[in-house]
Amino acid sequence: PTVFIDDDGQAYMYWGNPNVYYVKLNNDMISYSGEIVKLEKKPEHYQEGPWVYKRKGHYYMAFASTCCPEGLGYAMSDKATGPWTTQGYIMKPTHRSRGNHPGIIDYKGESYVFGLNYDIMHIETFKHHERRSTSVAKIHYNPDGTIQEIPYWSETVLEQIEPFNPYRRVEAETIAWGYGLKTEKMPEGRICVTHIDNNESLCIRGVDFGKGATSFSILAACNADDGYIEIRLGSTTGTLIGTVPITRSGAMDKYKLMSCPITDAKGIHDLYFCFKSTAQKNNLFPLDYWDFKQ
Repeated sequence: PTVFIDDDGQAYMYWGNPNVYYVKLNNDMISYSGEIVKLEKKPEHYQEGPWVYKRKGHYYMAFASTCCPEGLGYAMSDKATGPWTTQGYIMKPTHRSRGNHPGIIDYKGESYVFGLNYDIMHIETFKHHERRSTSVAKIHYNPDGTIQEIPYWSETVLEQIEPFNPYRRVEAETIAWGYGLKTEKMPEGRICVTHIDNNESLCIRGVDFGKGATSFSILAACNADDGYIEIRLGSTTGTLIGTVPITRSGAMDKYKLMSCPITDAKGIHDLYFCFKSTAQKNNLFPLDYWDFKQ
């Protein structure tokens, strides 16, 4: 389901497969008033997963269309309650996506559509599993409000909207790219990066160090003294700006803050954490959060 709040403050919830339903929500957002309404005419190729939003006077309903594979279809209306006129595809169905469901947001004056892909799973196997990952692309509108069709995710290029600020607490699961890593809910409700093996790495894109960083800290747990993280710029073999030892904390669920000095970190770079150990090969240490200081 999706929830949409109109300009007059009225909230609606939409859902349904294979039909579309909606209901008016009350101010508490957990109860509703009036009847549950089934659309008399659902959008063409509608499958499930309606996502409703409004932009410049136009109401949009994006949805998973056809099956299977699914594309991203959409319809438009001049009211939150319809009727809805099918406009076509935001992204056509393709065998590369199979399942695809939309979510659309506006950020700093631009619209972005989020959807699903199986590309990471396909690195290992083309046998189908429901192992979906999230992709995002920028939406471009025509003068009449209709949406220009977007090619498949791997054929689009989304420029970084703004540089990444490292001078704050950054959760370790903030990852632009990493392979073999997992996240887990740990004691006290913390979410940590786990299953870190020797010679794996984590990347954060477009990090802005400004005039320069002087130190780095990371909250980690470890039951051995042979692990460390190389902090590099540009690639896993790029400029080494610091090395932080991940020393014994007492147990794999007991965390402590570990730090190191930083040199030669100025301007904007892709940041790489390269995980190393002189003894262990697997499950080196879980990571909670990190930050740099100027």
